[in-house]
Amino acid sequence: MKKSSIDQAILYEDNHLIILNKRPSDIVQGDKTGDEPLSEILKNWLKIRYGKPGEVFLGVVHRLDRPVSGALVFARTSKALSRLNIMLRDGKIQKTYWAVVKTKPPRDEDHLVQFLTRNPEKNKTFVHDDPVAGSQKAELIYKVIGKSDGYYLLEVNLLTGRHHQIRAQLAAMGCPVKGDLKYGYPRSNQGGFIHLHARTIEFIHPVKKEMLKITAPPPQDKLWDFFTLNSKTDAVSQ
Repeated sequence: MKKSSIDQAILYEDNHLIILNKRPSDIVQGDKTGDEPLSEILKNWLKIRYGKPGEVFLGVVHRLDRPVSGALVFARTSKALSRLNIMLRDGKIQKTYWAVVKTKPPRDEDHLVQFLTRNPEKNKTFVHDDPVAGSQKAELIYKVIGKSDGYYLLEVNLLTGRHHQIRAQLAAMGCPVKGDLKYGYPRSNQGGFIHLHARTIEFIHPVKKEMLKITAPPPQDKLWDFFTLNSKTDAVSQ
């Protein structure tokens, strides 16, 4: 994302927070690719935008996988960051995702409770029905909220925040996210993105104590456009 693109990506901004609509090509923090991360691009943008001397503070509150798009929260003050970290730990930040799958889920709505282990070398998460050594409990609730010719739109509410949780749990159910080769989808999407989008994020502002509910429009894509217009959810309203 270029600095000039930050303006179009902003969903919410004040002195304490900035929430962006992350594109699927962006990385949140630096990794082995060496590509400039969104966190550094945003820091430079803030420095120029507000004429700040010296180092600009910017805290990464949570992350989204590189091929995933949607609402991403950054803290502009250490006070906001520490409070948001506590809220995230205590489950007081509600994140709702949209996921497009080709296989019809076994149920229209379900609460999945499983156990995940991570292989750092493969950067992949594995799903277990029962606890195993080193596993973490993972919970999510999904609901089918849309259907197109050959695809289903799921609304996913995360109850825990584990590495690749949605991707791994949906794949274990037999419903890998469209385009997600790592978790078993047979074909990639052009551009390498997957059809997983952080649609809404809702929490009490850590300083102002007001309720925030931010909705992120999905990237431009025929399938996303169809579901934005035709999904059965209140979250469609922009």
